[in-house]
Amino acid sequence: MHHPHRIPSIDIVRGLVMVIMALDHTRDLIHTEALKGDPTTIPGVSAGLFFTRWVTHLCAPTFVFLSGVSAWLSYQKSQNATATRRFLFSRGIWLLILEFTIVGFGIWFDIQFRTLMWQVIAAIGFGFLILSLCFTLRPKTILIIAIIGMLLLNTLAVLPQQTMQLPVWAQAFISVQVFPFSPDRLLIISYPPLSWALIILLGYGAAPYFKQAANIRSSFFLKTGIILLMIFIALRFINKFGDPQLWSTQEELAGTIMSFVNVSKYPPSLQFLCCMLGLMFVLLYIFEKNQNKFSNILRVYGTVPLFYYIIHWYVIHLLLFAILFAQGFGIADFNFRLNFGRPDAPNGLPLWGVYIIWVLVVVVLYPICTQYSRYKHTHPEKKMLRYL
Repeated sequence: MHHPHRIPSIDIVRGLVMVIMALDHTRDLIHTEALKGDPTTIPGVSAGLFFTRWVTHLCAPTFVFLSGVSAWLSYQKSQNATATRRFLFSRGIWLLILEFTIVGFGIWFDIQFRTLMWQVIAAIGFGFLILSLCFTLRPKTILIIAIIGMLLLNTLAVLPQQTMQLPVWAQAFISVQVFPFSPDRLLIISYPPLSWALIILLGYGAAPYFKQAANIRSSFFLKTGIILLMIFIALRFINKFGDPQLWSTQEELAGTIMSFVNVSKYPPSLQFLCCMLGLMFVLLYIFEKNQNKFSNILRVYGTVPLFYYIIHWYVIHLLLFAILFAQGFGIADFNFRLNFGRPDAPNGLPLWGVYIIWVLVVVVLYPICTQYSRYKHTHPEKKMLRYL
């Protein structure tokens, strides 16, 4: 499905991270060890499990950054500040509502909604609200604000805790927090709003570079990717600034490599962003230069990312229930409190089974996304489709 006014490499890379993201969520819901804790804990984790989790770190920053890019491209197309502000604001509110209703239910399948989680969709929604206030500033100004903001947040992160005498609600804007409403209900801020809003602003500020001639654009992608990855490696070797998680030499080389690349996502550190956005720019360069049948498949997912995001939770969850029934569990065994419905007894599939289910999910979603993408493209008069 080729849309002439879109930049193909954006849709392809966005599609790639949507596909990779489904691997992480399949592992979350179906892996035998998923409920035992962080799969990037070193030492003590296998390289297979570590990198299954680590590669998916690419998804959220890419998704959020490209949302900022798309917002600028959309504004350039319409040249209507009033309509753009209204759209950014209403889309921001819509994404916040979605996060705590349809998406939240897809994640937990808890009809009582006892766990509310501020995740990537809410983070983008909040970012759009911020963008609706400042999008008419020059992109370079927004880019500088985003970079300074990120440096300030990383400086705050290395200061002694007692110097940050912020109330907990304010800390939730820049760090992961859990707010219990009652013994049975809680709100988890896993994507601190300000940290991720800065990534949307970064995307918006960098977006004019995406509208340059193809050869200049691809050169920009490659240079930016290499520079960001070099900054990441330099900061990582210094091991002092840009990530609260320092690396150390392990008994085996694989362990040392895992420790070196094990950067902090919650909240996203400077090293995390340099590494992941650096990889994103390299991928943009690769797909700017090379487009084939594989990239055309990825592009389908990238043209309808929110639709795919919502549907994939439900597909994975239904497959989880099918697996649990096959393993002899009944509905009475299901725990919907914080376990995604998984029983407290051992259940799920080993890592190879997770990969099989992941491929199945992605394959099942392809024709659905193809049909929706085609419908959306052939019905531009249906304004509501812009919100999905």
